[in-house]
Amino acid sequence: MLTMKGQWLAVPVAATVAFAVACSHPGAPPVGERKPGAITGASDDDQPLKIGVVTDIGRVDDRSFNQFAWEGAQQGAAAVGGEVSYLESGSRTDYEKHINAYVERDADVIVTVGFALGDATRAAAKDHPDTIFIGVDQNQTETLSNLAGLIIPADHSGFLAGALAGMITRSNTVAVVLGTDEIPPVVAFKEGWESGARYTNPQVQNLAKYHPGALNVVFNDPDWGAATAREFLDQGADVIFAAAGNTGNGALVALAEEGVYCVGVDADQWKTLPEARPCLVTSALRLIGPGVADLITAVHNGEFSGGNTIGTVGLAPFYDFDTLVTDQMRDTLDTVLTGLKDGSITTGYGS
Repeated sequence: MLTMKGQWLAVPVAATVAFAVACSHPGAPPVGERKPGAITGASDDDQPLKIGVVTDIGRVDDRSFNQFAWEGAQQGAAAVGGEVSYLESGSRTDYEKHINAYVERDADVIVTVGFALGDATRAAAKDHPDTIFIGVDQNQTETLSNLAGLIIPADHSGFLAGALAGMITRSNTVAVVLGTDEIPPVVAFKEGWESGARYTNPQVQNLAKYHPGALNVVFNDPDWGAATAREFLDQGADVIFAAAGNTGNGALVALAEEGVYCVGVDADQWKTLPEARPCLVTSALRLIGPGVADLITAVHNGEFSGGNTIGTVGLAPFYDFDTLVTDQMRDTLDTVLTGLKDGSITTGYGS
């Protein structure tokens, strides 16, 4: 369900929103570790909760982070009988402008998507203590009662996918197509992926390439993604991961008919990018949508807390590649996921 930019959309409680949350390791809660000090939203009981979403640079239907957060906001609005709309950011200068636009329109909850919006979100939360903010992928080093950072560790997601790649590669060469190294979660994906591949295959060779362009280009350049994927093919890679928004989608589609394996990112790209199915073994999931929806529900229920909220990771189903992933491989992946959760396995990111 989509709405025109900036227009409030009432979402009935009975509405359903499609979510790519299927995971081959069920049982983990989508959101946890909220800090004490819960507060409630600004809406009166007889008024619907107004929820505004400010995207990172790119489109709301990017089949990646923006879209998953938007879908989560819709699901949250449906659960509480709220109203929801979005504003797309075309450049960094739009971040503050769009946040302020929602403040001026008396939004109760403002969801901002991506690490790059962190500074603008924190500043707005300090200036507007009666508005609740949800910062997706924004680590909070200072706790504000009206600001929650939804953190879903990219290095954990990358590590789990890399562990699978290390087991299914036939050439002992794997690769990753990346956005910019100016965004820490992108770096975390890379380092996690490479560490995971080495964990299950110490002989593996890791290839990686960041997009060299400006921030308004790096996640929306599918031609570059496709060209980079083909470079990796020429270097012998036979399992290729893409963590670069629409740029990464270009890589996956280019690999579809090349007889190699590919891995999607952030949600089940079997559903969001069917063109890539011929190579798509799975997707590295960061369950963004359910995390956003849970936080919106917490606002409505008076259970919202500031600080960081830790979401979960997993792998999407293997679909046509189900027989490729053996029971022994699945056991290893279960062990990896458990180790990432309890800290007995570390990714090396940031060390």
